[in-house]
Amino acid sequence: MLTSMTNRPQTRPLSLVMDDLVDYDAAMERMDGLVAERQRDERPDTLWLLSHPAVYTVGRRTAAEHLPDPSRGIPVMTTGRGGQLTYHGPGQLVGYLIVKLGQGEGIVDYVREVELRLVDALEVLGLPAERRDTPEGSELLTGVWTKATQRKIVSIGMRQSRGVTSHGFALNVDGDLSPWNWAVACGMPDVDMTSLIREGTDATMDRVREVIAVAFDAQS
Repeated sequence: MLTSMTNRPQTRPLSLVMDDLVDYDAAMERMDGLVAERQRDERPDTLWLLSHPAVYTVGRRTAAEHLPDPSRGIPVMTTGRGGQLTYHGPGQLVGYLIVKLGQGEGIVDYVREVELRLVDALEVLGLPAERRDTPEGSELLTGVWTKATQRKIVSIGMRQSRGVTSHGFALNVDGDLSPWNWAVACGMPDVDMTSLIREGTDATMDRVREVIAVAFDAQS
């Protein structure tokens, strides 16, 4: 039985799609199709949960010096989302959000909603967490941090096109964290990336998927 979420943002039911490991290129192609369907009102708002093989993805503002050494053997893919460099790999839960924004609602408003829903989900999983406001002139602090250790556990990078969002979040569950140390994640050289396992929780990937789905009011 799942614990009910507190302080949840506005009701916004989503259709849930779940996959296991999907190559990044194939996922981007499918995501673009889902976005086009939502723009034409041919599908409801959707949360797609999946994982990727090891890959770095870079946003439009990623500096060349933040990229990994090619000798690491992990591909680097350019993406159209906001944000900077991030890493995806097995043991990480990725959530792509294809959502039609409401009247007067911007992508920044929705990203904040996503942060709050993830904070609620992590609380259910036994890990107190928080979102952060970005001080003026600082690198964007989009994402979710643990309260006790002050490490970053969720990366978020999104965009909107014709009123529909795409891309989404990446929550580290139980994967290898070493690749985060081979590049500059999120444009922050000193960021310490963490996972649910590193923080001492015993959550399985199946359990995390279940809790995330509830946090986003998503049903298949």
